[in-house]
Amino acid sequence: MSSRTAVVTGASSGIGAATARRLAEAGFHVALAARRTDRLDALAKELTDAGRSASVHALDVTDRAAVDAFAGSLGELPPVHVLVANAGGALGTDPVATADPADWRAMYEVNVLGVLNVTQALLPALTASGDGTVVVMSSTAGLNTYEGGGGYVAAKHGAHVIAETLRLELNGQPVRVIEIAPGMVKTEEFSLTRFRGDAERAEAVYAGVAEPLTAEDVADTVAWAVTRPSHVNVDLLVLRPRAQASNYKVHRER
Repeated sequence: MSSRTAVVTGASSGIGAATARRLAEAGFHVALAARRTDRLDALAKELTDAGRSASVHALDVTDRAAVDAFAGSLGELPPVHVLVANAGGALGTDPVATADPADWRAMYEVNVLGVLNVTQALLPALTASGDGTVVVMSSTAGLNTYEGGGGYVAAKHGAHVIAETLRLELNGQPVRVIEIAPGMVKTEEFSLTRFRGDAERAEAVYAGVAEPLTAEDVADTVAWAVTRPSHVNVDLLVLRPRAQASNYKVHRER
């Protein structure tokens, strides 16, 4: 078994699953955490069949008691050196004037409080490892605003601030804080969830964009940042496809 554990939340699909694969390839035991354990079971089997090391953990990052219990259950694994706080998501594109507060609350719960919950619960173990890394998966939405994105933008700004503040507060401790902020990433679920299952609207987001980022692109970036020498901290890495110059300027081929 690997000598170091990397915890990946939201590991059941998309960026989380791709990141788990890359960190397993890099030699970590990967603790796969998400709500959909059937998907985690399939991913764990894939990894172990390939000679990698993985374990499955049912987890809702918005449930603090569950997060604390999860953290307490990791004692039998190799020491936790890495947390990838990846669980998140967007709901809707309504303007601020008419947005449903329930959507905003749900996005805040997973994108902000979810990051806070897992970071607080695992920080003692990360510190005790003597060489810990927290990776906050934010978004370019956490750096710039755009119409129709108010709730998601506000939530990702919250995640960005957690990373920025935590880095200040941990200065002098053996824990790095890395923020990865992807732009347009085409995954099987992100836009579909945002548009509540409307496949046509979800696909239109990427219409004419020759090569949006993939989950694997983001996973490669996470693995690269995490495996830098311990004294090297990648504070903030913004990742976009070449076709995207900003949140609202995207080249689309006709």
